[in-house]
Amino acid sequence: MKGNKKTSLFIGSLMAVLIVSTPYLLYFYQSLPKDLENLDTIFGVIKGGYYGTASTYIYYFFSKFVPLLLLFIWFITNKHWWVHALIIPITVYLFQLIAVVNDSEFYMDEVEFIYTVPFLVVIFVILYFIRSKISIYIQAVDLKKEMDENMKTPKRYG
Repeated sequence: MKGNKKTSLFIGSLMAVLIVSTPYLLYFYQSLPKDLENLDTIFGVIKGGYYGTASTYIYYFFSKFVPLLLLFIWFITNKHWWVHALIIPITVYLFQLIAVVNDSEFYMDEVEFIYTVPFLVVIFVILYFIRSKISIYIQAVDLKKEMDENMKTPKRYG
């Protein structure tokens, strides 16, 4: 049991550090030379391609990747019934990230919405179904809270 708490604390701390540090990725492009066309990294060569310079490409890449990563973390750590609604912005950012990586795409951030409409319809149907199934439980919880409040403060008659 004690080892499980340590592991949970370690994973939670790691997630907190990841979440806190991700916005700094948005400013990573500023540390690169402005006229650098190719950037050699341990992951391979990053080419400016359509964007001209590697720093511009990295700026566009991280401007789509960081919100996608944060939304994905929110999605996998959320326990509420409406968590599936997060799939919609996740798919929008995913299509935008694919458009950034695929630098042959001329109109970035314009066509992705059309591709996300099927996901949107499916998610809305799932959310409506889940909401209709749990609405009785939500009403029961609200009624219980109201009854508990009434029991805490007795009313005096007379």
